[in-house]
Parts: sequence; structure tokens; C-alpha cells
Amino acid sequence: MTKTAAIVGAGIGGLATAIGLRRHGWQVTVLERWPRIHPEGTALGMRPDAQAALAELGLLDELRRRTVPYRDAHIRTPTGRRIARLPLERIEQKGGSPVLMLSRPSLMTMLLDALGENVVRTGTDITDLRALRDDHDLVVGADGLRSMVRTSSFGTTTEPAYSGIVAWRGVAGFTPPSYGETWGAGQVFGITPQEPGSTNWYAAVATEEGREETLDELRARFTGWHDPITRILAEADERSVLRHEIYDLSPHLRSFVTGNVALVGDAAHAMTPSLGQGACQALLDAAALTDCLGSGRDVATALREYDARRRKPSQRIVTMSRWMTKLAGHRLQGPRNTMMRLLPA
Repeated sequence: MTKTAAIVGAGIGGLATAIGLRRHGWQVTVLERWPRIHPEGTALGMRPDAQAALAELGLLDELRRRTVPYRDAHIRTPTGRRIARLPLERIEQKGGSPVLMLSRPSLMTMLLDALGENVVRTGTDITDLRALRDDHDLVVGADGLRSMVRTSSFGTTTEPAYSGIVAWRGVAGFTPPSYGETWGAGQVFGITPQEPGSTNWYAAVATEEGREETLDELRARFTGWHDPITRILAEADERSVLRHEIYDLSPHLRSFVTGNVALVGDAAHAMTPSLGQGACQALLDAAALTDCLGSGRDVATALREYDARRRKPSQRIVTMSRWMTKLAGHRLQGPRNTMMRLLPA
């Protein structure tokens, strides 16, 4: 008998879950409130475990076609002095593959192409979750940080918490001589490959919630920082630069499932981007959920197994990312830099 699933949200976690469920014979509908899917964003780093999740969806070859490896990067001071090496080599040795970089629009396009037509219904605003639960064997909340599915089914104890950080992101028009992050007092600037022929940059700056800031003000924050940071910001176009206040979820949810509802991605464990793990964790959720539901177990048992497999590991990443956000932008730079030099690469 074909089982039915409604997935609320057509982001990375929702689309990947839909692909996985369809591969296991489920009848799936993805419900997206926006009138059209218009992915935005810059670089995402696919770690080896996320690559394995995409392999389970039959997408590893396509991922490799779209990506570039990220193998060497350092943490620097604003003057350009190296503090430490980012652990990219250790990640590759442990996982058997380098971190692979691509843009969020490229990953979204890959998932949409794999899913095919007539699965995603855009312009669908869900107002009655009870009816959706009654009409389907499974409802997946993949609707992001401010998830309607989470608040409707799990209550409002767990809510978005402002990190104190605003993230700026853009694409540089040239290839820099090196990659990595530069850590200052209350602010960080990062440069990574994005995909073949493209370079990603990002800035994370301590900012009061709700405070508007212009690109010129951002440039002023980084005056005097080492090359090529000032060049990147000087050439940045305000029309194409993205700016977002950064939130994570607090406190941790006690479960990712209730009844026939399961949460994936940011709806379950939104995190700061300091470890570059948000997209990876969403893909791991999708792989685990679809594997549990494709095992022949009843839905309730499969969802309990999914929660056991994914909740604690993903929440551990949330905590680590929150800690790294505070560390990278810490205003006591001397002790922080000394500690980073002592850590293994």
C-alpha cells in the first residue's frame, strides 16, 4: 500500500526528504507558501557525511560535477598574521573526501531537478495542520526557523533566539590568493571557494537586533584589514549582497517527532552558520528519516528511530556552533588567538 506524506517547506531539507521518500515508494506532496521557489544564498560546504546522504538520494555524481574541493584555509588576525589552520585536512582524512563547495541555488536546482515536476505546490499557505495530519500518513515540518509546523505541533517553548550577529554574504569577482577566516573583535570575515570560477565572501558582525546598517557602514567596520578584504568590500554591490540577522533555536526540543509529524532542518535545529553545518545537517535529517521510513516499520516506530538517530547529534552541532560564534568574534583577542594556536589543525 502506498503511503502518503505532506512536506511543508521546499528548502533543502524538505526537497531532500521528498526525494528520499519517493525512492522508497511514498506518495509525496511538497507544500511551499511562496508563489515560486527562488533560491538565494552563496556558498555551502558539503562535508563527507552530507555527501554520503546525497549519495543515498542518487545525487553524488551530480554533486561532484557542480562543486570544487576546499582543502586549505587559515584563520588570520586583521593584520593578516596566521593564527591557525582550519581543520579541512582532518575532515578529509576522517571522512574520505574533501569538503565540496557549491552555491545554495546550485544545490536547490539539483534537488528540484531530481524531484521532478508536479510534486511541489507553491503558493500554499497551511492554516489547518490538523486536517493535513488527518489526510496523510506523515507530515514533515521543513519550514525553517519560524516553523508553523513546530509551533502548531510542539508548542512555543522552543523559539528563535537572536545570536547578536548579523551575517553579510556576497560573491567576489576574482579569485583570491588564499582562503579562510579573519577574526577581529566582535566581527569575522571569511573567504571560500563557491563553485567552479566563483568566490564566496561573508562577514559576521556583532549588531543589536533590529538595527539597520548600510554596506558603507560595513566597509567602515573593516577599514585597515588585510588584503583582499578591503578590495572585496569596495567592489561589492549593495543590490546583490545578502544581509540577515542570525538566530538559532533555544532551548533544544525534547523530540523531533510527535504523532505522525516529524521536523527536519532548521525547523528542528536552526543553528548559527559558524561551523557551516546547516545544510549538511538538513541533508542528514532527510537521509535518516527516509531510511527509517523505508525500513518496513510502521510510521510511529520509524519516527521514534529517526528521533533517536538525529536529535542529539544535531543539537550538539547547534551548541558547538553557538560556542564558535562567540569565540570567533570574542573581543579578548589575545587569549583567544593563543588558544587557537594550541588546537590541532
